[in-house]
Amino acid sequence: MTPSRGRTRHGGWRPHRPYCPRGARAACAAALAVLTLAGCGTAGYGAPVAPSPMTVNSEAFISGMLAQRYTCHGARINPPLNWSGAPPGTKSLALMVDDSSAPITPFIYWLVFHINPGTTDIQEGSLPTGARQAMNSAGSASYEAPCPSHRHMYRFTVYALRTPLNLPNGAPLPEVVTAIAAATIGRGRIVVTGNP
Repeated sequence: MTPSRGRTRHGGWRPHRPYCPRGARAACAAALAVLTLAGCGTAGYGAPVAPSPMTVNSEAFISGMLAQRYTCHGARINPPLNWSGAPPGTKSLALMVDDSSAPITPFIYWLVFHINPGTTDIQEGSLPTGARQAMNSAGSASYEAPCPSHRHMYRFTVYALRTPLNLPNGAPLPEVVTAIAAATIGRGRIVVTGNP
């Protein structure tokens, strides 16, 4: 598998490395592995449960493609998304955008949490009222537009959570990912292809 790549300050290309603070890399890798590979939440005092399936769609994804508008080659804004099927007991929602073509610790382009449980969409270039953004793998609390130099697969995953995440805007990626993994009761995903 090939890691995603991004532009350097001088216009060249460099591979993206997942951002984790020094001394927290093991925790970051473990937390991301939980979400990426298992995708399970917990019930009660840690009993594993399979998340209820949810549906995620976007009118912006035509024929399963991520339009250039939503990449570094275009407007660099987030695409619109809508979802349904959050299970009973959902207290908040979260959204993660990552690169499934990346190595085991995936590159996280966007991690939105504290989304109101009644919310069913995110509009183009915006956040739902009250939603917060975690630090992404590039080290900023924002949408990091994918920058494919060749064909990549990008995952847009919505998580239904059994509790609100009482974390601040700009919270560290490992902390937010770990909290999402512990609280997930539902999950839906759409995978799209990005090309230069």
